[in-house]
Amino acid sequence: MTRTISVVPYDEKWPEAFEAERLVIQALLGEVAVNIHHIGSTSVSGLAAKPVIDILLEVSDINQLDECTSAMSSIGYSARGENGIPGRRYFTKGVHLRSHQVQAFSTGDEQIRRHLAFRDYLRKNSDIAKAYAEIKSTAVLLCNNNAQRYSALKAGFIEHHLQLALIDHTR
Repeated sequence: MTRTISVVPYDEKWPEAFEAERLVIQALLGEVAVNIHHIGSTSVSGLAAKPVIDILLEVSDINQLDECTSAMSSIGYSARGENGIPGRRYFTKGVHLRSHQVQAFSTGDEQIRRHLAFRDYLRKNSDIAKAYAEIKSTAVLLCNNNAQRYSALKAGFIEHHLQLALIDHTR
C-alpha cells in the first residue's frame, strides 16, 4: 500500500502536535538535541499542508545522533539515513499514515538556515503563503500520487522564494 499524497486546510492543532513531539524528542535525546524547530507548511499559520508535522532537529554532533537511532525507533521513528542530503539524518513516523518527519543536521549546517529562513519568510508573507498553498493543491492533482513528481511541481516556486527568504534572512 502506497501513501496517499494530500494537502489539507491548516489545522490549529498542528503547533500543539509539534510541541508534544518536541518534548518527547528533547527528553529522549537530552543534550544531543541543541534545538528542535517546527518547520514546513504545518508551522505556518493558515497554510494548507500535507498533514505531517515537519521537525528540524539541530544536534551538536550528527555522529552522536547516530548512536540514538534505536531510541528514536522506540518512539516510532524509522531511520532513513541521509536520504539524499549529505550530512542529514532523516526519520519518519508512521508507515502508511505518516504523522511526523524529522530532519536532523549538526549545528552550523547551512540546511538549518535555509529551512528556518523559508519558514519565517512564509510566516511574514501571507500572500506568498497563499500562492504556495495553491501550487501545492495543483501539484496534488497533477502528481498522480507520485511523491517525486509532487516535489518537482513545487520546486521552482520553492527555489525562487527560498532565494528571496535567504536575502531577507540576512538583513
